[in-house]
Order: sequence, then C-alpha cells, then structure tokens
Amino acid sequence: MLNTDGILVCNKSSPSDSTAFIPVFQMETDDPSDTTEVNPLGIYDPSTTGWLQGKECKSAEREPVNTQQTIQEPGININSILMTKVEEHNKKVRENPRDINAWMEFVSFQDELMRGPSPYASKGEQEVRRKSLKLILEKKLSILERAIESNPGNVDLKLARLKLCTEFWEPPALIKEWQKLIFLHPNNPELWKKYLLFCQSQFTTFSVSKINSLYGKCLTTLAAVQDGSMVSHPLLPGTEEAMLAIFIQQCHFLRQAGHSEKAVSLFQALIDFTFFKPDSVKDLPTRGQVEFFEPFWDSGEPRIGEKGARGWKAWMHQQEKGGWIALKSDDDDDEEEIDEDQEIKDKTLPKWHIWLDIEYSREARHWLPWRPDKTKKETEEDCDDPERQVLFDDLGPSLIRLSNPDLQHQLLYSFLQFLGVPCTSKLFPSNLYIAMDENNIFDSVLSDEKPLTSVHFPLSGFNSIGHMDTMLRRRHHIGHHKEGEEFIQNVFHVLFLLFSGKEKCNLSICWLQYEISKVLQCLQRKKKKKLKAQGRKSKKLAKNLLKAPDNRNHLSLWKLYAYLEWLLGNIDDARKVFDTALSTAGTGGLKSPQLCSLSLLYAQLEVELLESLEGAVTSRAVHILTKLAESGPYVPYSGQVLSVNVLKARKTYEHALQDYLSKTPVSDQDQVNDANQLVNLVGCYALFQYLTVGIDAAVLIYAQTLEKLEAPGPQKCENTGESFGIQNFPTALEAVTLLHTNLLRFHMKISVYPLNPLREALTEALKRYPSNQSLWRSYIHIQRKSHSASKARRFFDGVTRSTNSLEPWLFAIQAEQMRKKLIENVQRADVGEIHSTIPETGLTNRIIALFEHATQSENGTHCPLLWRMYLNFLASLGKTEKSKGLFYKALQNCPWAKVLYMDAVEYFPDQLQETLDLMTEKELRVRVPMEELDLLLEV
Repeated sequence: MLNTDGILVCNKSSPSDSTAFIPVFQMETDDPSDTTEVNPLGIYDPSTTGWLQGKECKSAEREPVNTQQTIQEPGININSILMTKVEEHNKKVRENPRDINAWMEFVSFQDELMRGPSPYASKGEQEVRRKSLKLILEKKLSILERAIESNPGNVDLKLARLKLCTEFWEPPALIKEWQKLIFLHPNNPELWKKYLLFCQSQFTTFSVSKINSLYGKCLTTLAAVQDGSMVSHPLLPGTEEAMLAIFIQQCHFLRQAGHSEKAVSLFQALIDFTFFKPDSVKDLPTRGQVEFFEPFWDSGEPRIGEKGARGWKAWMHQQEKGGWIALKSDDDDDEEEIDEDQEIKDKTLPKWHIWLDIEYSREARHWLPWRPDKTKKETEEDCDDPERQVLFDDLGPSLIRLSNPDLQHQLLYSFLQFLGVPCTSKLFPSNLYIAMDENNIFDSVLSDEKPLTSVHFPLSGFNSIGHMDTMLRRRHHIGHHKEGEEFIQNVFHVLFLLFSGKEKCNLSICWLQYEISKVLQCLQRKKKKKLKAQGRKSKKLAKNLLKAPDNRNHLSLWKLYAYLEWLLGNIDDARKVFDTALSTAGTGGLKSPQLCSLSLLYAQLEVELLESLEGAVTSRAVHILTKLAESGPYVPYSGQVLSVNVLKARKTYEHALQDYLSKTPVSDQDQVNDANQLVNLVGCYALFQYLTVGIDAAVLIYAQTLEKLEAPGPQKCENTGESFGIQNFPTALEAVTLLHTNLLRFHMKISVYPLNPLREALTEALKRYPSNQSLWRSYIHIQRKSHSASKARRFFDGVTRSTNSLEPWLFAIQAEQMRKKLIENVQRADVGEIHSTIPETGLTNRIIALFEHATQSENGTHCPLLWRMYLNFLASLGKTEKSKGLFYKALQNCPWAKVLYMDAVEYFPDQLQETLDLMTEKELRVRVPMEELDLLLEV
C-alpha cells in the first residue's frame, strides 16, 4: 500500500461528507448467501472466506491484482491514471517519432508501471515480481527497438538497448553487438570510449595485449577520420580532444596492468611525434608520418628523458647529411644497480612476503624502458627480462596528430602528472575514475596543523608510475630512485628548450612544486634525515631556476622558493626571500595578481604563527597587507602599523573589491586573469579584516563575494551586456569557498567558535562542487568532532543522489570507518569494564551497504580504489571466505588492476601461486615469476 503513489485515502467529493476517519468499504464476496456463517461481519477478503469454507484458494498469481483493485476502489483508480499516462506517451512518440527524449521517457516510465506489490510480500507475489522484472526489461527492449526503427542513426538509443541487453545476453553475443555498433559509427569517439571500457572490464575475454591493440585500433581509426581518409564518415566536433583523452586512458591502463615501460614509451613517442616533427612530413596523413617516425624510433637515438636527446627533427636533418658521428660517453658514473642477491633482505620471511618485496622494488626501479647501452657494447639479447623492451608495434598504432596548442600542452602536463609531478590544474578527463587506484585521497597533508596554507594536490587518488603499493603497506619511498629522478630532470631540460616566456615559467613552477611535494611527504612522515637531504637538493634547484634570466622577475617562483624555506623551518631566511621579492616587485599594489598572491601567502604563513588573536593588529601580517594596499615601495616590518594607515588600507580594499565585482571581462584570457586576481584580492581583504576587526568582518566579505558571484547568470543580463555570473567564474567561486572554510578552520583552532558556520559553508560548497577533495577532507575532519552522525549521513545521502561523482561515496565510507575506529578505541580503552552503548555491528553493516551501493554506481563499478577499500575492509574484519568472493567479484569489474592482485597476495598468502597464475593468464606484468623466486631463495 505504501508503494502506491498519489492515491486519495479519503474521498472528499461531497461537501457534506465530513468524516474524520478512513471508511472501510464493504467488500463484495463471490456468493453472499453462502458466507454469512463464516463471515458474519463481512470483514474477511474472498481468499480467507474461501479457505474458511474449505474451498480451493485463488491462484497466487491473481491475488495481488485483486487486492490491488480493492485498495484502489475508495479513491481514484490508479490504473486509470497510469493508463492515461501510457496513452500520452504512446501519442507523443507516434506523433513525433524523431523525439529521442520522448522515447527515453517512455522507457523509464516502465519502472513506474512496475511499482506493484512490495518486496516483503508472500512467496507467490515475489514470483510475480520477478517475472514482471523480466517482463519490464522485455517491454523496454521492444520500445527501444521501435525507437531505433524510427531513428536508425541515433547512438544514444542503441547504447540504451545494449545496456538493457547486458541483463539477458551472454558476453560473446554482447561483444558481437558492440562490434556491429562500432562498425556503423567508427567516427564517434564517445562510443569508442564506452566500447573500450566495456571490453576492458569483461573478465572472461580480457587480456592486456588484446585491449592494448584495441586502443591502437581505436586511435588509428579516429586518426583516419581526422585526416579525411575515411570518406564514409565525417569528423565530429571534439574528436581531437577525445583522442588525447583515449590516449591518456591507454597509458593509465598500461601503468595499472604493470606494463609501465610501455606507458612511458607511449608518452615519449607522442611528445617526439608532436613537438619535434620535421617540416618535410607535416603534410602527410597520420599513418604516413608514423612510417617516417619508425626508423627514428628504432635507430637507438636517445629519446625524450634520456641523456642527450635531440628529437626526431634533428635526427632527420642529420640523416639527410649522413648521420651522427658517434662520440665516446664521458661519464663513467657507476649506477647503483642492486645485485639480484641483495634483493632478498631476510630469507626467514614467508615466501609471499619476499615476493611482494621484490616485485615492489622492481616496480619502483624498472619503470623505464630498457635500451642496450652502446658504450658497454650491449645488444638486445643482453636484457634479462624481454618485457622491459618496448617494440614499435606496441605504440605505432596509438600515435595521433595534435594540432591544437592547448591540447599539446595538455599532453605535456599529463606526462608530468604521470611521472608524479603535481601540475597546476586537474587535467584528467572526467571519466578517469577507472585510473583512480591509490588510497592517498584521504591524506590531508599538514592541513590539520596549518589550515590556512594547506596544500592540496590535484592528483591525489592516482598512483604515479613506479609506485605499486598494497593497501596495508602504503607508500614505501618518496619521489623516485636515482634513474627516475634523472629522467624527470632530463624531461624538464628538453621542455625548457621548446618553450619560452610564460609557458617556460609554468614548467619551472611545476618542477619546484614537485620538489615541495617531496618535502611535504618527508614532513608528513616525520623523516628528519630524509628531509635534510631533500631540503638541500630542493633549495639548490630553486636557486638555479631563479638564476635563469627569464625567471628572475617571476614572483610565482620567488613565492614557491620562500615557501620551501618556510617548510624547511628556516623562517628568518624565508622572510628575507619574501621581503626581497616584495621590494623588487615594484608598486603594482592590488592591481598586480602576482603581488597579491605573494603577499597573501606571506601573510597567511605569518598568521599561522599566532597563538591567539590578541595583539594581532601589531603583527607582521597586518604590515604586509597594509603595504600591499598602499601601492608604494615595500619596506620590511619594523613595528606596529599606524591606525590611520589601517583605515586607509581598508578603504582601498573596499573600493578595489567593488571595482572587480562590477567589472566585465573582455576576453577568455582576461576572464582567467580576473578570476585569479579576484580570489587573491578577496583573500587579502578578508585576512586583513580578520586581523584588524575580527572573524565576523572577514566572513561578511566572503558572504558578499559569494553572493555577488552566484547572483546573475549570463542569461539574465543579455541586454545590459554584463555577463558576470557563476558560469564565468566557476573556479573563482570554488577557490573563494576554500579560503573561507580554511579561515574558519584556523579560527576554530586558535579560539572558541561554534562549528555550525563552518559546517554550513562546507555543505553549501559541496552541493555545488561534489568532486572537490579538499572540501570533503575538511568536512570529514570536522565531522569527527560531532557525536551525532545522522546529520552527516543525511547530507552524504543527498549528495550521492544528486551527482555522478564518486568522491561523495568514498568520503562517506571513510567517515563511517573513522567513526568505527573511534568506537573501537573507546571500547578497548583500559578503564575497567565499559558497557558499550553504541552497538558496533550496525556500523559494519552500514559500511558494507555503502560499499555495495557505491560499487553499483556508474562510476564506482570500474574504480579500482573503491574495490581495494572494500576488500581491505572485509579482510580487516577477518572474513576470509567473504573477502575471497569479493576479490573475484572485483576482478569481474577491474581485471586490469595489478594492485588488486597484489592486495590479494597480502590478504590470502596461501593462494600466492593461484594469484600469480591468474595474472600470467591475463598477461598482467609479473616481474618476479615463481620459478625465479625459488632460484633466488636457493642461492
């Protein structure tokens, strides 16, 4: 009864009917004369009366129908409502068969029709329900087939049909259907993406070489469409961008399957193919260019990231002149090659443990493709592991032409991110949850101790190459081994030759951010010895970068260098660097975005040193922010700022903010600059108010700014020519929200302040940006302090329903796991007998239910990280059999993720051989075969 939507319980059609109760209607029985003895009050339904008389019961199949009709008689008959809806839908699609949305609505309406008896009904009813589920699917299928007849060219309808068929058909039949679809629409990149994901996640037919060649086929086909050599199909808009996304997806697929050498080679080849292309081949179609590229690739010439790489263009010129003169290598630097015997540190450990150690160590050291060293007279036969060599056939089909400069830059930054270098923006295509596999998504680096300047890297959740860690061990080492670090250095040197000006400066910033990220990891793990050594290297690099004539006046680099010194604990040195940078920066004041950004960071770092807000007006931070507003030459701090200057600065800030909020950007580039400038300006003004007036004044500025940014959408202001709304400034809005929440967190840390304003700010922000990991980290951090979980649970539930992002699921699970840990700690506390008031089992079941829902969501099904967390949770409960079942279920959805197999070795050590056999069968990279391990143990 509860499931019937929109029935009037009481029929109030006549005005005189003022009954305050629900009337019970007399039910007509089959034969009134017979039933008066057994049913004198007329309160039994027909089946009960029949049973009392000893007659045969009505068939269970008809029962729900009868009961439903009796329910519906009092009010409006539901069936008639539904029937009119069915007629409406039929009429819509009959009159307008080209309306795809109408067809799709008709299909989803079938679910409404199905909301029949409840799942808690008797056995007979459940049978009906099960039958009706199949019936519904068949009905949907027939509607979609009708729709496809009317719209034979529509891909969405065909995809919807395939999705339904997954319920009915066997994998081979499904694959055939997909192949037909791809054959009909070879120029549709979105369809290719779905097809690749489908094939990649079919455990029965999966193997790495098969999927890799499928990626190659996809990119070759799309390249032919792009060249115009496939005459039958036109080029669809956005193809080039999609091709790059598919290429990056292929590299991540290879990285996750353990074939990191192939992934690195793919990037090396495409960068050479894009940036070092000889002019003589530029007009050829893609395949023609690839044919010219092959001899260069096989020539043994150093590639991008290797010492002495000159690129394809230089090699081609030289070949025309007769080749290079081979020079003797001048460095006899012995590499720190670990001897095979040293790989086993302790032979007493169990076999599975030793296997994991060696596999991990080789994964970390051998991710670069192996090349014969000519100076040592090596040949290809000298390679111990043939898998470390990459053949051109593995990467040739995936080479594509990128003509758009933005996409070319995207390729470079994607490569840097792949190597573990944090770049300024999130570059991944949105559907790359399938590449998310690392548990560092919940690590808040220093954000609890230093909320104002907490660094959030856009790359958390993705393993960089050379890190293949199990869930329990977490990351072993920081950065890369010697070879890897040299490789990254060489990549930067080659890229510096390619670019100048702003791009070159951006690359320098990336490099310095990479160094800072390593320092932060040392700080996070409290490794003092490593921090010292890392600090020396990083400072040396920063100074070298700043010595370059192009970089001397770039405040962003000075800012990072000063921050590096501050992190290393050299606060006085850092202040000198900040002061020097501000003194030489000129008098741009609030008009200069870089000056604002530099002053903001300096002031934030100074504020974080404060113990309380008493005497904050006299602090160095107020001096910095006042000087910024004065637009005069900067003078280092000498003592308290005069009240007059504070008042003047406040007026200046106020006017500057009003100007920015009422300004209309002219071009896209202006818009980006304005957005950055606005964020820095709001940050400086709010911090200034916080120090001179108090927290409420600062919150007021954030509130005004957010209100102004959210207010008008462009559609409202078409006539006035203003189009300053959230659509123009999505990033600004997000950044301002982060500043706002960070300031509230800081204030709560140093003084007493209610939690509610912060919670409200975070919930509002997360509804708008459900995939922002920094905001989620703050949210679950404050949730720990709250004893009532119901508010947070309702919020998580609301967000997961309204978005496809996976982050809300991941953080909801993390929040519950944190709560579980907390309760376990309380229960284990050594204070005599504790009667637990909070039943723990409820939490375990809740977490399992969350995992189940998350793994069924569209993005969660193929996300290795989610399955790893689920497996880890079940294993931690000690449910071995259940965990094994889950491991195989995870493989059905993510058969390519090597980390899953490595986790399994740790959880089920007795099945080591079985797991390795499975990896070998699916062609995942096993660097230490069992036979080799036995030999190593015998030595």
